[in-house]
Amino acid sequence: MNVILAISEDLQTYIEAQIQAGSYGSVVEYFLHLVQQDRQRKQAQEKLESLLQEGLDSDSEPVTPAYWQNLRGSVLGTNPEEK
Repeated sequence: MNVILAISEDLQTYIEAQIQAGSYGSVVEYFLHLVQQDRQRKQAQEKLESLLQEGLDSDSEPVTPAYWQNLRGSVLGTNPEEK
């Protein structure tokens, strides 16, 4: 696949600076890296949304002030039930 992009001069300058700095070997390498990052970000977003939905759908303990107090005590090691 060949792609032709029209980009602004300031973006072109930025991309050229990235290549000259040694961050990327070519414009193609730079854009491939951007596409890979975008794909990874979207996959992570989908995974997060799936986990959030799984949590919402699960039977769980109601989050009350007592729940937070117990959790805080567990983290700080001050729960009498855990000693």
